[in-house]
Amino acid sequence: MSKYTGIPFRHDVVGSFLRPQAIHDARRAFEAGTLTAEELRAIEDREIKALVEKEKANGLQAVTDGEFRRTYWHLDFLELLQGVEHVKAEAWSVAFKGHQPKAATIEITDKIGFGDHPFVKDFEYLKSVAGDTVAKMTIPSPSMLHLICCVRAENYTPIERYANEDDLYRDIALAYQEAIKAFYAVGCRYLQLDDTSWGEFCDLEKRKDYAARGLDLNVIAQKYVDMINLALEAKPEDMTITMHICRGNFRSTWFSSGGYETVAEVLFGGCNIDGFFLEYDSDRAGGFKPLAHIKDQQVVLGLVSSKLPELEKFEDIEARVNEAALYVPKEQLCLSPQCGFASTEEGNLLTEEEQWAKIRMIKEYAEKIW
Repeated sequence: MSKYTGIPFRHDVVGSFLRPQAIHDARRAFEAGTLTAEELRAIEDREIKALVEKEKANGLQAVTDGEFRRTYWHLDFLELLQGVEHVKAEAWSVAFKGHQPKAATIEITDKIGFGDHPFVKDFEYLKSVAGDTVAKMTIPSPSMLHLICCVRAENYTPIERYANEDDLYRDIALAYQEAIKAFYAVGCRYLQLDDTSWGEFCDLEKRKDYAARGLDLNVIAQKYVDMINLALEAKPEDMTITMHICRGNFRSTWFSSGGYETVAEVLFGGCNIDGFFLEYDSDRAGGFKPLAHIKDQQVVLGLVSSKLPELEKFEDIEARVNEAALYVPKEQLCLSPQCGFASTEEGNLLTEEEQWAKIRMIKEYAEKIW
């Protein structure tokens, strides 16, 4: 594991931002056939450049493209891997507590590979407009491909190549090795793996449901850590790779609940990631005691809600940081929102100004605490 380089930053973000109206309008026009792919990309480029300037102006030390080119935080990346196909779905694979995203899913149809993935070009553009500021790339974790296709899918039947599931885990890891190398080659030094599998594995009701289907989540959890660690073997020394763990984030709703106790030992104690972005903005995430399993990873405490517009009180945030410091040295702790502001293109239920107010608040609070 790399020595701490200052990344993640004391005040950081998960990565997605509310889409401006120009993005919404351009996407609808593209879907209607009145805007070409080239015209859509030109609008996305313009809006991402404007976003980067706002990120800098609001004090961020690492900037993202806000995931402005995506419909979903995960499917857009996964369906463009070799051997994966987008398929229509009648319902979303997990039930949110309220609004439901547009139904879609993916299937494994052939050998998994990274190939000439267009997200590399997307990062190149981000880096070109970031200038001297760190450009952060966010992609779904390797776990998500297996989770969606093999765990959530109740009628999963492996293709012949993956009759032995260990072959699937290995191919996913090797594809992510290629991803790490490809992003590094175009200048990425800060990569984040977004992962909701661990949020599900923390949920006792979901664990019961999966067990009833014959799935042993303890075994799968260890397989996921082994898969991620194999992928991370490709990480250069001067690259930081973090993991963001979420319990669902769509239109300010969620789909999983439960503390980290059930996964802490295998994940915090066994995953060779450089840092964890951990959801801690509500009691649904439990207490800080599981952080005792953290090794030398940085822990970014998601104590600020990206779902609600209200600003948190400094005294409350400071007290919770100090409580977490009972289990992890304070120098290993950072502060961020618990998730992005728009995990899907629809975004959470707050305004852009309320979003930026949260970002400025996090910077102010972190500078006071550290």
